[in-house]
Amino acid sequence: QVQLVESGGGLVQPGGSLRLSCATSGRVFSISKMGWYRQAPGKERELVATISSGRITNYADFVKGRFTISRDNAKNTVYLQMTSLKPEDTAVYYCNAFLRVAIDSSYSNYWGQGTQVTVSS
Repeated sequence: QVQLVESGGGLVQPGGSLRLSCATSGRVFSISKMGWYRQAPGKERELVATISSGRITNYADFVKGRFTISRDNAKNTVYLQMTSLKPEDTAVYYCNAFLRVAIDSSYSNYWGQGTQVTVSS
């Protein structure tokens, strides 16, 4: 059973910083792309950032220059360093991993349960 567990969310003032972590546990053979998505109340889930196994990164325009995604392949963990946070960054942030559980299995998407980030004074 593969699990993705996020941590690091919370309440922060505008202009502040937070670091999210997402650890993958269970039977994992290899992980391809990992990423962060977010969903604000009344809105659809949207991509924030992704990182490939070779550490090639991709960011949504609204976080470029403010957020940094990274990963530790040895720990099967992905991080999201968020700086200069704005009230509009308030959302539930979800971790995603595209992985396979065995050498002869296909890649599938897995999601974490989400962590709340609230930016407010």
